[in-house]
Amino acid sequence: MELFKLSSQNHRETRKIARILSKEILRSGPWDGAVIVGLVGDLGSGKTVFAQGFAEGLGIKNSVKSPTFVLVKNFKILRSKFKTFSHIDAYRLKNAGESRPLGWSDWVRDSKKIILVEWADRIKKIMPSPRIEIKFEIKPKEKRMLNFFVIKGNGKTNIKNKKRKK
Repeated sequence: MELFKLSSQNHRETRKIARILSKEILRSGPWDGAVIVGLVGDLGSGKTVFAQGFAEGLGIKNSVKSPTFVLVKNFKILRSKFKTFSHIDAYRLKNAGESRPLGWSDWVRDSKKIILVEWADRIKKIMPSPRIEIKFEIKPKEKRMLNFFVIKGNGKTNIKNKKRKK
């Protein structure tokens, strides 16, 4: 079930939407495992721009670029229950099995980690639930439509049902 859609007129708005989401995640945590945010969309649809704004909302000052060739870039999160932001670009992965050497199964159980995956559809079989998924659509005149979902189990559910650690 789709939660909501947001239209973005430009990169600045996309970054702002991402900052708001990451700040809300910081306030909500920690969860039972890592917080997973999957980004899905065509090349040039705004996934990396979103990742940059998301990192800004976490207080990360470093320049965030798509880690296409290194696959994963980790950043420390300061003054939070969460300790690490892992930015993953799954574009070069041919299948979900290629993510095993990255330590994926350990990462997704770490409740102090926030993981953002660009090209999440490429490793859909190993993406855990619950997770936030955002689908990017390219619209005319450089606009973007961001479709927000929460995936729980085998289906999609409302974000209010996210499982939190007590």
